[in-house]
Amino acid sequence: MVVLRRCQILGLAGTTVLAAGGETAGALPVRELLGPASVHAAVGLIGVYFGVVLLIAAWALLGRLIRGPEPSPTPRQLLLLLALWAAPLLLAPPLFSRDVYSYLAQGAMVDAHMDVYTHGPAQLGGPLADEVAPLWRHTAAPYGPVFLVLASALAGLTRGELPAGLLGLRLVALSGVALMAAVLPRLARHSGADPAAALWLGALNPLVLLHLVAGAHNDAIMLGLLGAGLVAALGRWPVLGAVLVTLAALVKAPAALGLAAVVVLQTRAGRDPARAVVTTALAAAATTVAATAAAGTGYGWTRALDTPVSPQNWALTSLLGRATRALLEHLGSDLAPLAVPVWHALGIAVTTLLLAITWWRLRRRPVYALGLSLATVAALGPAIRPWYALWGLFLIAAAAPTAPVRHRVAAVTGVLALATLPSGRPADTGQLVLAVCGGVLAVVVLWQAHQTDRAPARSRAA
Repeated sequence: MVVLRRCQILGLAGTTVLAAGGETAGALPVRELLGPASVHAAVGLIGVYFGVVLLIAAWALLGRLIRGPEPSPTPRQLLLLLALWAAPLLLAPPLFSRDVYSYLAQGAMVDAHMDVYTHGPAQLGGPLADEVAPLWRHTAAPYGPVFLVLASALAGLTRGELPAGLLGLRLVALSGVALMAAVLPRLARHSGADPAAALWLGALNPLVLLHLVAGAHNDAIMLGLLGAGLVAALGRWPVLGAVLVTLAALVKAPAALGLAAVVVLQTRAGRDPARAVVTTALAAAATTVAATAAAGTGYGWTRALDTPVSPQNWALTSLLGRATRALLEHLGSDLAPLAVPVWHALGIAVTTLLLAITWWRLRRRPVYALGLSLATVAALGPAIRPWYALWGLFLIAAAAPTAPVRHRVAAVTGVLALATLPSGRPADTGQLVLAVCGGVLAVVVLWQAHQTDRAPARSRAA
């Protein structure tokens, strides 16, 4: 209990400090931006990374407690700990991304009966469109009708008031995180995994707190609905499972892979494979038609996969494409413009092959196969963000077959948690130095606290 108490305090301190730092260094509204040279912004940036390192340390310590010889915390204790760590982030400004402003602008466009699949937020105009990152102001919405209905409802309720809209979207994201946490123990038990370990890796994960809660990303709703659909399919409600997974895909398209898991779960329960496929397909089609009709946004969401990729995106296929293009340009080849599209196409081909292999080898473990599939889609897709890792991580946490798998995933999490600035903007050298200073300061403080804790033990040994 002493170690659990330390985890509570350390994690709470981390999220409190990073929330406070975000007040000057976060993804603030345009009128509140202080500029990278501001002393307040610099102090805030140091504070954010100080808090992130404290949070990572608390999470790692909690993982050691769960793996250790002492009694593991119960799922209920872990859920309370998640609520405690998330509490300071509830009223913090958006952190690590400006996507939440795009959500609000797109919701306002739907509320104003504009076609969000043809026009970007610039068509809306006004203060809300000014908050959207310049790269995305002329980009059509890449989200499905289910999320746009939620965003539109919030736009109508808040009437364009930015603070109320931001809080509303964060509450929507929190509801998704709550649903994720609620279904993880059930998925873990089905997969033969430890529910406490699943909650630690899949819900208390720093990426969940930093990007789904603080960043208010709609991936939280997608993953919550996806998990709920899988739980329904585990029971006696495969049709409900297909409906929920389809709703998740109508938030963000990658969740559609979950329909394969719904089919496999039905066949493992003794249902005829052909009947399982037909039932799932009909439920998915009916849900898609009904949701799209209710949203009134039309079927433009089918073009969501063609959303442009930012030039600075560091996805593997994009990096290789840019490197190849630069080489071809240096050689004076006319093929240079084709480099990036070819690498993206190659990424899709390799992803398709890996998915086929994964599902064949893990056909008896559909939840784990789905987690690895979503991780593959995120890793080899044309665009990647740190929170995309949660697509696969959420289900890998529930179904990882061994502790080493969880350890490797946790290591990746620690690195990705430090990969994005709180402003959501590209980093310059000065900001990187400040971020490193904040992280190093936290490490020094943690080391000093560790040495202080060890001093009494050394004295007794002497």
